[in-house]
Amino acid sequence: MEESNKTELEGQAPSDYYEHYRFIADPGQSPVRLDRFLLDKMQRVSRNRIQGAIRHGYIRVGSYNVKPNYKVRPGDEIVVSLPTPPKDGYPVQPENIPLDIRYEDDDLLIVHKSPGMIVHPGHGTYSGTLVNALVYHYQNHPLPILKGNFNDRPGLVHRIDKNTSGLLVVAKNDAAMTHLAKQFFNHTVHRRYIALVWGEMDAPEGTITKRIGRNPNRPTQFTVFDDPEMGKHAVTHYRVLEDLYYVSLIECRLETGRTHQIRVHMRHEKHPLFNDDRYDGNRIWKGTIFSKYKQFVENCFKMMPRHALHAKSLGFIHPTTGEEMLFDSELPDDFQIVLDKWRRYLSSRKNGM
Repeated sequence: MEESNKTELEGQAPSDYYEHYRFIADPGQSPVRLDRFLLDKMQRVSRNRIQGAIRHGYIRVGSYNVKPNYKVRPGDEIVVSLPTPPKDGYPVQPENIPLDIRYEDDDLLIVHKSPGMIVHPGHGTYSGTLVNALVYHYQNHPLPILKGNFNDRPGLVHRIDKNTSGLLVVAKNDAAMTHLAKQFFNHTVHRRYIALVWGEMDAPEGTITKRIGRNPNRPTQFTVFDDPEMGKHAVTHYRVLEDLYYVSLIECRLETGRTHQIRVHMRHEKHPLFNDDRYDGNRIWKGTIFSKYKQFVENCFKMMPRHALHAKSLGFIHPTTGEEMLFDSELPDDFQIVLDKWRRYLSSRKNGM
């Protein structure tokens, strides 16, 4: 670490503080100021507050206190500790919520999450989550917690958005947790999503490489940045499965796993996900001016009151056997119904010409 970036507080570890956050910089992390790095990670926290916390020694890199302009490097471990315990913490309340388990062994399970279910507690939601269900079903075999992760996420090594349906892997012991987390960290996990997006793609397949970070003007959104010091490197590969003129059914393969990555990349390309209310997909982007068409779209929105994204397949190396594991899932009913309606609508339009 550079001498100019060390502070006079070096070595004075806040041993009586409580850890609130722990972040590890990706292997491909480009040099970026610590305050900017954390602004992207911590919701509803201003840059001024982050800078003040760094200066007061609440935020450290490894065992050192640093300055706000310290440049984060690959593998850096950033710890945020405060004098008071975190409000959202363990224990998570067990709830008897059915789980759709597609595979299970001594090390892990594959669960299919329905749309509308939040993965873990937080930000005012403390019940009805996938984690509440996991804690209930594994009360006699407590699930591990990833080192440096939040205590309200037992078993989790990754997550998907509330209104995204599809597959998740859950670790059942510490060894499996560590092994799987490393695969996600190194971006070697196979993840394919199916999405319905507005309009026709410019090419039958392609790659979107755009940095993604939290939108400074709208904290609940993420956005694309051209500035190499803003956001994080993100790569999405897409392939058109079906061209429906007004909308397109595409397959997306994630090379990186940023928050809202597919949703942000597609919105940037002017093909937002169908009915994505956070990224402007809940309005008509392509189509006729006729009221009949508008009514058709509105009916589709009602039938699938969420963004059209499904985590279809998930593949990784088994932490114990070393075997390549690959799991696939079907489209949920709401997605399939809307897709079929678009097919029939396009067919009727063509026959009427």
